[in-house]
Amino acid sequence: MAAILTGLTALVTGAATGIGRATALALAAEGARLWINHRDQHDLAERVVEQIIASGGCAWAIEADVSDPVAVAAMFETIEAQGPLDLLVNNAGVILEKPFLETSEADWARVLGVDLAGVYRCCRHALAQMQPRRSGAIVNIASDLGFLGREQYVAYCTAKAGVIGLTRSLAREFAVDGIRINGVAPGPIATAMVSWEHMSDEWMAKELAIPMARLGTPEEVAAAIVFLLSPQASYFTGQLLGPNGGSWMGA
Repeated sequence: MAAILTGLTALVTGAATGIGRATALALAAEGARLWINHRDQHDLAERVVEQIIASGGCAWAIEADVSDPVAVAAMFETIEAQGPLDLLVNNAGVILEKPFLETSEADWARVLGVDLAGVYRCCRHALAQMQPRRSGAIVNIASDLGFLGREQYVAYCTAKAGVIGLTRSLAREFAVDGIRINGVAPGPIATAMVSWEHMSDEWMAKELAIPMARLGTPEEVAAAIVFLLSPQASYFTGQLLGPNGGSWMGA
């Protein structure tokens, strides 16, 4: 079977590890050329690049903090100078477990600056490139908690709910330009960010209290992202796919 994304160029933010890494590898396996965005993870990003090249693909690492508007603008200028960007995956994110009344202004600004404003910035630059060509596809990574909410994760849940609203609003605005904008809202996924090492026992117990009673894998999320970016999803826009083990249904 022929690769379905041959000849297309994709940017994946936060692609040095976890869901971003799995997505970059899956897109490369389908023939896409990859920009591997990272923040202060040069060695890990270069390993992803090397793995893609070793498999016969094409990839470059590019460093930028998506919470920094100047860095994001510079990143997109670099990408555009190398050729048109066809696909964007807004994956970069941070999480914060803290009671609401202990969540400082700095905490709030950091989480929303990456998880929501970072998505806004990357969408804005990508769409400015895509609109004149009247083609392109974007997938924004939200979370099941953007729908469900969770105590002590107010900043994260708020940001991810914002990503859902942003995705649907942009999908309506840019459909006329032939650009598809969808989201993926994963449930609990086994990454470094969501692990017994970094999360409380209470968090992990809630993550596993779902019908499938297990964590998902980054590869399971990547499969949904690849589908939404592919021609197979040509009639999908403004949609949120949920690889979540049934979390939206409750335990």
